[in-house]
Amino acid sequence: MPDIIDIIARRWKQMLGLIVSSLLVVGIITFLRPKKYLSVATAVPASSFASDKSKIFNENIQALYSTLGTTDDLDLVVGTGKLDTVYTAVSEQFNLYDHYKVKEQGDAAVRKAALLLKKNTKVMKSEYGELKVKVWDTDKNLAPQLANAIIDILNNIHQRLQAEGNLSVLTSLKINREKAKNISDSVRMAWRNADSLFPDTSYGNTMQAQVKEYDKLINEYQLMVDSKPPVLIIVEQAKATDWPDKPKKTLILIATAFLSFLFSLLVAMAIERRKKT
Repeated sequence: MPDIIDIIARRWKQMLGLIVSSLLVVGIITFLRPKKYLSVATAVPASSFASDKSKIFNENIQALYSTLGTTDDLDLVVGTGKLDTVYTAVSEQFNLYDHYKVKEQGDAAVRKAALLLKKNTKVMKSEYGELKVKVWDTDKNLAPQLANAIIDILNNIHQRLQAEGNLSVLTSLKINREKAKNISDSVRMAWRNADSLFPDTSYGNTMQAQVKEYDKLINEYQLMVDSKPPVLIIVEQAKATDWPDKPKKTLILIATAFLSFLFSLLVAMAIERRKKT
């Protein structure tokens, strides 16, 4: 095993030259890279019971549910955050193809800008069960706008998904209500035209009661559709920061100095071993 201290003592000039050269090259590249500012929007999941009619209109069940959802509710939102649809919508909203100086035109420019935005964005679930939308951008004032827009679009997408179930039920209720009403009206007409002085009205009364029940359900489901309960509750809007987050110049230079030292030491050891052989 060669004496490392002895090798450093005899080869320190060459090693120092390699370290300084590495620092100069990496330092120039690092300082030429554009500064990117980080903005973070934070949200927590809203309880899914807010979109469930059976839980909303049942006072006994209401007390069993928290106003906040579980961390598992965020898994689907995080998955949606990987879709190009989200970033395409934000790119169109902010004309990011101009901001990113995209050379393509038309839809190709929007797609390219969306990919660049996606590359500079991270949608994640934190260790505390919060949704974090992180956006890096060269414009410190634009970065928070993009982060807030992404979290708004995620909320709107899942709001729509929640509402579609209630809307489908609402449509079916209205159709069945019209059928029941038509039957009820037909029975009434039959009563009026009946020869008997005491027609059997039990079936007609049943249909009228059913129409009233449909009316009640339709009102409840219409309220659910119109209320549009949120899927995400914003804890903190993204804000502009004064200090760039990337590149981390100090850490990069420290890592470069350490790695270049190890590399120069290995080279010096190889040279010494070759000389001895």
